[in-house]
Amino acid sequence: MTALGAAQAAELLIRTAETGGTAAAVTLVGGPATARLGARLVRVRDGSGDRRVGALGSEPLDRAALACLDDAIGDPRAQDGIRTIHVTGVEPSTSEPYELYLELRRPLRELVVVGAGHIAQPMAHLGALLGYRVLVLDDRPDFATRERFPDAHRLVRTDFSDPFAAVTLHERSYLLLVTRGHKYDYECLVRALRTDPPPAYVGMIGSRRRVRATYVQLLEEGFGQEDLARIHAPVGLDIGAETPEEIAVAVAAQLVLLDRGGSGSSLRDVERVAERFFSSDAHEPEADRDDTQ
Repeated sequence: MTALGAAQAAELLIRTAETGGTAAAVTLVGGPATARLGARLVRVRDGSGDRRVGALGSEPLDRAALACLDDAIGDPRAQDGIRTIHVTGVEPSTSEPYELYLELRRPLRELVVVGAGHIAQPMAHLGALLGYRVLVLDDRPDFATRERFPDAHRLVRTDFSDPFAAVTLHERSYLLLVTRGHKYDYECLVRALRTDPPPAYVGMIGSRRRVRATYVQLLEEGFGQEDLARIHAPVGLDIGAETPEEIAVAVAAQLVLLDRGGSGSSLRDVERVAERFFSSDAHEPEADRDDTQ
């Protein structure tokens, strides 16, 4: 197999991420004297499936490295850095570990807001503040305008019967359905649930009654409980939101929660500073943490 150069590997990582796929590469940086230091292996995962590019010098080593790459791709919090692996079946046999430098590139996080109404405006603004690349989709050219959505990366005129014709949904797509009618939300929801790979988040606004009717309709059309479990509806965290801006804050908070892995509880209740340090039972103060928010 042809050796993969550094520039080729970097280009493959970037190109894959820009087109909605995920790619991870390892460079062999340490190992036995027989190791081909500098050899590279890339795992590409996109709409056409999985493939490998490059090689590290032996099939057992490649298999172990591919397992390492797959683990990194499957871990949403994986970071670039050194990975150490042990390989059996390599000739000449050695117990010395191999060191790989791993690089991981995923698609940019995109907030896809379907519908350009009164909730979409503050949601697009907050999404941009949180670092998402924001796309706003609507079938009304007078609504999806640059004046109304100055923070959006793209404004897409779409037909809700085929809403994502001009948009590539991927594993880092965060989808929010806030169209002007239940019919359009439902059509977009069905399309999103059938997307492979599935979006990272599918949120749909609606009352309890409307959400229940949606779930009944999905089950009648052959979707399963696992599909219903992927839908965040009613959308957002329970903070008593009523105005469009408050609803956008509730949704943004849910996105941060899912990304960072918090509890969603009040920090006062989590930290319990008053009880831990100032109650009548707190005879000995606990060691404080040097944390900042």
